[in-house]
Amino acid sequence: MKKKEMIAMLLAGGQGSRLGVLTIKKAKPAVAFGGKYTIIDFPMSNCINSGDDTVGVLTQYEPLSLNRHIGIGIPWDLDRRSGGVTILAPHVRGEQGEWYTGTANAIFQNIDYLNAHNPEYILILSGDHVYKMDYSKMLDFHKKKRCDATIAVREVPMEEANRFGIMNTRKDDSVYDFEEKPQSPKSNLASMGIYIFSWAKLRAALIADDKIHSDSDFGKHIIPMMLAEGQVMYAYRFNDYWKDVGAIDSYWVANMDLIKTLPDFNLYDDFWKIYTDADHQPPQYTGADADVRASLLSEGCEIYGSVYNSVLGPDVFVDEGAVVRDSIIMQNCRIGRNTLVERAIIDEDSRVGEGVVIGQGENIPNEAKPQIYSTGITVIGDNSSVPDGVSLGKNCVIYGITALEEYESRCLESGKSILHGEGGLV
Repeated sequence: MKKKEMIAMLLAGGQGSRLGVLTIKKAKPAVAFGGKYTIIDFPMSNCINSGDDTVGVLTQYEPLSLNRHIGIGIPWDLDRRSGGVTILAPHVRGEQGEWYTGTANAIFQNIDYLNAHNPEYILILSGDHVYKMDYSKMLDFHKKKRCDATIAVREVPMEEANRFGIMNTRKDDSVYDFEEKPQSPKSNLASMGIYIFSWAKLRAALIADDKIHSDSDFGKHIIPMMLAEGQVMYAYRFNDYWKDVGAIDSYWVANMDLIKTLPDFNLYDDFWKIYTDADHQPPQYTGADADVRASLLSEGCEIYGSVYNSVLGPDVFVDEGAVVRDSIIMQNCRIGRNTLVERAIIDEDSRVGEGVVIGQGENIPNEAKPQIYSTGITVIGDNSSVPDGVSLGKNCVIYGITALEEYESRCLESGKSILHGEGGLV
């Protein structure tokens, strides 16, 4: 096997519980984003645009849709004999086998895959962030500084620093201390969960730490261990757009960022394209009386009503008299005649009936999951339906085929849920 200078390991097995019903049947990196894309398309595209042609994708939770989406890597030009993309699921070795129990443990369990390639450097990525980044520039920085580890960081507001892993650095950005979500942070340099390690040093650290921790994690264990041993570590500052879209509100905000007149995140950049596994779709169509403003419409959409400040996936149908505002409607959804959808997320293959009102009322947090649904966004899971003539308030959650008799006085008040089947678990 031809030796690779650097290979990427993309951690894509996260359950994404903060995305609620959107991740019942799929891993967080497989959730749709920006109409026709999925979240994992962004780090995958970054890899090929950066010249990294060997990518291991580590899957675990509900991997079917993610595996189907990635396939053999054709959309990203990763269908190669030498390198390419490899799906790495938890597996049995000898008489042992277990789930990935931490970020570093996932890499440790695939040490044979890495040894087979024997790279000089290893790039560790998260599969649930939206951004554009040239990893080759980070590698150049790593080599120039003669690092054992380089950690991508970005400045965050000081009042929010306690939500992140914080890198404390000297004036030259060399790292002397790492704090995981500190109560009183000493700096505001937040780790982005993007690392470059010299593979020989990381391999030794993984083997040593596995004897101590069964749930080995980069932030909690590996980075502190390497710092304690005096290994050279630098922070690599990244100042462009980056969003962790792992919660309902941040996911909604990141999608809304795409439809600004001057978007914070540009999907139309020919120099740094975002690739995806998209079927050839018919053109989008807007009817004679349709009104579409400041919205992103994917291929195959049919719009006969009004769409404002919204992101629509492929094959979405909006009937006459319907109004969609400040919402995300995923692939193959249908919005019925004279229906109002406001500040909502509707997952794939769902149907909303005629004369429905969604998103009106008081902003009352969801009574079952207030930590997930509290910002006024109503969420409808995939393959769900809402019957004609009902109204849903804010922070409501629907999962499954619902019937008129489930809506008291044709209404689901703010903060209420109707969950069928697997939806009851979220």
